[in-house]
Amino acid sequence: MGTNLVWVWLVLAVVGVLLIVFAAKNEDGSPAASVEWGYLALLGGVFGLLSDYMSFGAVMLIIVLVTGVIWALDKWLLARKRAPGERAPHYIDFPRGFFPIIAVVFLLRSFVAEPFQIPSSSMRPGLVVGDFILVNKFNYGLRVPVGNQVMLPMGKVQSGDVVVFNYPENERINFIKRVIGTPGDVVVYRDKQLSLNGKPVAHVAAGEVEYLEKGLAMIRAQQFTEQISGKSFHTLVEPDKPVYFPNGVRPFPGHENCEYRDDGFTCKVPQGQYFMMGDNRDNSEDSRYWGFVEDRLLVGKAFLIWMNFGDLSRIGTRIH
Repeated sequence: MGTNLVWVWLVLAVVGVLLIVFAAKNEDGSPAASVEWGYLALLGGVFGLLSDYMSFGAVMLIIVLVTGVIWALDKWLLARKRAPGERAPHYIDFPRGFFPIIAVVFLLRSFVAEPFQIPSSSMRPGLVVGDFILVNKFNYGLRVPVGNQVMLPMGKVQSGDVVVFNYPENERINFIKRVIGTPGDVVVYRDKQLSLNGKPVAHVAAGEVEYLEKGLAMIRAQQFTEQISGKSFHTLVEPDKPVYFPNGVRPFPGHENCEYRDDGFTCKVPQGQYFMMGDNRDNSEDSRYWGFVEDRLLVGKAFLIWMNFGDLSRIGTRIH
């Protein structure tokens, strides 16, 4: 997190504390509206500060536990000690009020579906900058919210799936790519032709595409239709670019499983890991450069575009 954002969250938390401490009371003795705003500001500030040191899910779990303990203490102990009609103190009232909402959001986000926004062009043409997508959290099994280990196996990751995962080089960042290789697969990408376990992936020309990259450069690319494991999707290729940029390849764990040549590379996927690539093949930071994705880093399978404020026609588009 940048230094400026740290100060924003710190100021927000301090403002929240000040609003709570110095707020006046209403005539009936109830807390002024500024107290509620104070707790909201404090919650937002603490959330932002903690997010610099742990995952979003871990921060939510901490807040759920804290508010849940306050809710339980009040329900089973403190409320019984108050006189009939007596108000709970605001430091009990507001946290217990937040608990059901935060708990429901936490459960839905952890076990059902989670929203994400597409930040780059690496998955064009299927996904574009500004798409808000939903990710199925149980397709690959129910996972422990913190640690992400599978506690109830369900479906399996398949080649061709579009998956959100924690970036191996910084696990607090989420990436979205297409699964190309599953454990044991041999992935070959040579002269812009992808092969999987010795068989060339169907690769049929489908015209040309133009798009504006970051509002600065017009990119022209050839579009192809590919098929992996029965899934059909479009990819983009720029003929004048190399199959990978050698200077971008890092010494990632499992690098010994890969062989890089001038015209491409070959990688055998280790057990418990996956090989990911972006559909925009020449504009994607993916497994070619930073290696394999461990199963514990998987977040879920992307399945739906639920919003794009710049192009409302994309709402409801299924992700293939």
